Order: sequence, then structure tokens, then C-alpha cells
Amino acid sequence: MEAWNAAYVRTEDYLRAHRIHNRLHQSRLIQAVLERAARRHAENPAIEPTTLAAEEMERMMDDWFAGVLKAKDLRHDRIAIEGRVALLLCDGPQRWPYAFLDSRSIPDEFATAMRASSIKAGPDMAVSSMVPREIDLGPITEAAGETLERIERWPLLRVALLWVLFLGALLGIFYATR
Repeated sequence: MEAWNAAYVRTEDYLRAHRIHNRLHQSRLIQAVLERAARRHAENPAIEPTTLAAEEMERMMDDWFAGVLKAKDLRHDRIAIEGRVALLLCDGPQRWPYAFLDSRSIPDEFATAMRASSIKAGPDMAVSSMVPREIDLGPITEAAGETLERIERWPLLRVALLWVLFLGALLGIFYATR
């Protein structure tokens, strides 16, 4: 019984991670998942109920996403990604709290919003060639670079320039507060 309670808690957490916060709808979905997991557990009692519940939840979500997005030919990983992203982008759990994993009555607006939010790949990859070229930073950066190189070569000039800047800042502060 403890293993089934753990499966219940994990399934509930998984639904909450998908922003399904309605307790009644959560309970219905958890019951459906655990019933499917129990049927599989009867066939193979060596598998943990939590594992079976997670697999059944994934299977239910894949089937549901494929039906809503009309993408039955996609692989598991692709449909899982597209479905979850579309669900979050269309704000489905908030706008249609009872529609998630309900195959009996999917509102048309919800299905349309899911399909509109589905990510489509861009154009196919094409081979192109880019020739490296020099970056032109302009005359100011060249002058600044040359000045810094000169200052690095003459340490006394560097120290003198820093003292001039420091004294100039002090004089600026002194005259600004007068």
C-alpha cells in the first residue's frame, strides 16, 4: 500500500508541475493513471507502482498531445516537448482547467490555441560559406589602442598620467563643492 501511496503523491506532484491545480480534476486524472498502472502491475508485479504510474502518465500525455496537436506521427520525445511547450504558451491549465488530458470534450478554442502555440521548426539547414574578414573598429579604437600600447611601454608616463588624472579629479571635486 505504501508503494501505491508514493505513486499517488508522485502523480499528483507531476500534475502540479504542469500547473494542474484543480483538485477535482487532479483526482480524476490520478485515478485514471493509477488504474492503468494497476492493470500493468497485475501483469508484471516486479515493477514498482511509481514507475508504472510515471510511464502511464507519459503515455496518456503523449496520446492526448498527439490528438490535440494532430501530430500522431511524431516520436515520443518530440510530441512531449511540443505538447508541453504549447500547453504552457497557450496558458491552457489556467484558461481551461478541466481540458487537460480530457479526451471526451476538448474545447475548440483550447485545441486552436494549442495548435497555434505549437513550435514549428524553421527552414531546413543549408550549407553556406562565410569568408573571414578583418573587423574594422574605426579610427578612434585604433588611436586608443596605440595610446595604451605607448603607455604600457613607458611606465613613468603611465604613473604620471595616473597622477594627473587623480589630481584633476580632486580639483574637480574641490571646485564643485565650493
